Amino acid sequence: MDDCVFCNISNKVIDAQIVFEDQDVMVIKDILPKAPVHLLVIPREHIISINHAEPRHQALLGKMILTAKEMAWKEGVAEAGYKLVYNVGKDGGQVIPHLHLHLLGGKKFSE
Repeated sequence: MDDCVFCNISNKVIDAQIVFEDQDVMVIKDILPKAPVHLLVIPREHIISINHAEPRHQALLGKMILTAKEMAWKEGVAEAGYKLVYNVGKDGGQVIPHLHLHLLGGKKFSE
């Protein structure tokens, strides 16, 4: 999708702070961090949101979660704890219409 920010980052049209990438996913630093560690795990395939994921995406969704876990260890927040968040739709706080998983850590979150 030509007008999708994350697709353009994936295709190297737009620069971003990429901390990990492979053929399926990439991990970038959030440009407006809500925590000391705020990374986005993004599938290369354009999927609008979890609401648009299909059974064929099951392995990809699992890979996103496991990639976030590995990044939590790499960033030093795994032992203390962290949040994984999917924002879905406008009312759910989703700003960019391309599925992405937030990894937030490095601070204590309220309940």
